[in-house]
Amino acid sequence: MNPVVDGIVATLGPFCEAVVHDFRRTERSVVALAGSVTGRAVGGSMSEIGMGVLARGDAAEDELNYLTRTASGNLVKSSTMVLRDSAGSVFGAFCVNLDITPLERAGALIGRLAGGEAPAELPTTTFGNDIESVLDAIVDAHRLREEPWSGLDRDARLGLFNRLDEAGVFAVRGAVQRVADRLGISRASAYSYLAQARDAQTAPGPGATGRRDTDSDGEQR
Repeated sequence: MNPVVDGIVATLGPFCEAVVHDFRRTERSVVALAGSVTGRAVGGSMSEIGMGVLARGDAAEDELNYLTRTASGNLVKSSTMVLRDSAGSVFGAFCVNLDITPLERAGALIGRLAGGEAPAELPTTTFGNDIESVLDAIVDAHRLREEPWSGLDRDARLGLFNRLDEAGVFAVRGAVQRVADRLGISRASAYSYLAQARDAQTAPGPGATGRRDTDSDGEQR
């Protein structure tokens, strides 16, 4: 894929970034990259968007032509295309990111001159070379409110762990400890809430397991 990412960026110019992720290396999934829109390098981590694709497994579909913002406020137009092996199993993703901030600013100026409304708010996506910052951002985003862990009742706590599980957080090695640290609880408590959240999921259909398999450390596999 190296010639592909290099060729796309050479064609579209400095506002473009092309990235290849290998989901078999969840902590450092970036294996090929050209351009610099998100500030990552080879060996960097996936974003919340990548974790969402990872969480859907072989049911993941391409996500094309969507908008998000970086932590610095830049507007990015992206497409994420899943990569499958010969058996149809998803093992990675190919992403193209375009920094269209200059176009947004020009459009906003034209809109104000024409008396138009300001553009709608867009979600902020955390891009980084370390998976820890991405995990922290996902935990903070899914807490929904500023209440401390001690202020949440059991249902709210289980709901939080269920949302984090669905977002693919626990597919990353060491994520349970990271989430526990972020919430100010013990690792054992985090594993307990994760197990309870999975047990509380809707009963599976025929042939389904109803919950993800975990290894001896509780990480998803």
